[in-house]
Amino acid sequence: MNDKRFIANRELITDDGDISLRPTTFDDYIGQDKVKANLKVYVAASKARGEALDHVLLYGPPGLGKTTLAHIIASELGVEIKVTSGPGIERAANLASLLTNMQERDVLFLDEIHRLNHSIEEVLYPAMEDFALDISTGKGAGATSLRLNLNKFTLIGATTRAGMLTGPLRDRFGVICRLEPYTAEDLVRIVKRSARLLKISIADDAALELASRSRGTPRIANRLLKRVRDFAQVYNDGIISLSITVKALNDMEIDPLGLDYNDIKLLSALVEKFDGGPTGLDTLAAAINEDAGTIEDVIEPYLIQLGFIARTPRGRIALKAAFKHLGVAPSSKAAEQLSFFGADGKNE
Repeated sequence: MNDKRFIANRELITDDGDISLRPTTFDDYIGQDKVKANLKVYVAASKARGEALDHVLLYGPPGLGKTTLAHIIASELGVEIKVTSGPGIERAANLASLLTNMQERDVLFLDEIHRLNHSIEEVLYPAMEDFALDISTGKGAGATSLRLNLNKFTLIGATTRAGMLTGPLRDRFGVICRLEPYTAEDLVRIVKRSARLLKISIADDAALELASRSRGTPRIANRLLKRVRDFAQVYNDGIISLSITVKALNDMEIDPLGLDYNDIKLLSALVEKFDGGPTGLDTLAAAINEDAGTIEDVIEPYLIQLGFIARTPRGRIALKAAFKHLGVAPSSKAAEQLSFFGADGKNE
């Protein structure tokens, strides 16, 4: 799997380029209206009381703006933000060092919080609930426990897998927000805003075309905008028209639904090699020469969201929409199997 596939949800080092496209205030932040409206209330209320904002958990698919929201919250609160991640905290001492250096009402942003070591979670519980650290010194019968008080702070956790959080950790968040994939209309607004910041001329129909192939994800939309800009600079004097956008995205092998070469390769194998399935994950991985974990975590989620495939106890099954998208007529065996599944991929 190429880590730099254009429609990958993961953040690339070069995503921001020389100009940051991240909004810095709630008013600049496009989409997620319900989440944004509620967060504005919570932030305003905590500022009026002069208190630290309750701990916030942001969850949802990657690339939807969780990190951006965390920075906006800190900015609107008028406090500093410290950024780390679950895998980055290897020992309790690392966490203690971060927390003891937090000033009153500061924000600690913990990305990929679901990957936090369980022993570190135990240290985090009293810090979140009582703003204190319990430190043990010595060993055996001579061991003593010391409680160190902390400044009141706000922990903002971000995760793509809320289900992997332990109950005790999840219950300590006072604000829990789910971010949803963006509509094409919101993505058009994001593309146009980014184009203004990058000083790019883009036509309305080109912005819509780019947004429709961005898989409902602002990160992907901004990444594609920069690559289409390259094509426009070479072929059209820097102006992004609809024809240039279509050419660029087609040349990058990104189809009208935002599927790329890897997605089509998996769908084609399932439909053409295995007659629509059911096919085991390991068998499918071997057929397309791909890691099973990559298929499960990176490729499949969007295909499931589109209603192209279903995960069943017997294996992966291609649904009617997948056959239609590939322009392949189901065999009699596949058609019989599809009759048991609705348009949403659920067993009828």
